[in-house]
Amino acid sequence: MLPDTNRLKHRKDFSAVYRKGMRRNSAHFSLRALRKPKSAEFAKPTAEKSLQPTRTGISISLKVSKRAVVRNRIKRQIRAALRQLLPRLKFGWDLVIVVRPIAQECNYAEILRELEQLLVEAEVLDGNSRGSIL
Repeated sequence: MLPDTNRLKHRKDFSAVYRKGMRRNSAHFSLRALRKPKSAEFAKPTAEKSLQPTRTGISISLKVSKRAVVRNRIKRQIRAALRQLLPRLKFGWDLVIVVRPIAQECNYAEILRELEQLLVEAEVLDGNSRGSIL
């Protein structure tokens, strides 16, 4: 499970990311990313620490599968991949991962690889810090 500080929970936050955020696509996922403004409560001299932690949300519709078991399995795999990528995520972003119906065919390694690629393309993940996970 992702820590509460790294989770997007409210409808208004999801809506803001959909309205104003950039979009990156892959075969199985669509990533929406919105850079958050610096918060006054976190204001410190260092740039990285003055931003809020990156928060993520997952959107998976009934089009992916009518069975909740299948949808929940995909969400668990995405959360596990995000947990693995969390130390490399930059501060100050809101992300929504939209799952496409073809994602049922993915295994964990494919999910991890695709999410990593999307996050690097959106410049949310530092692609050079430790190299690729896979």
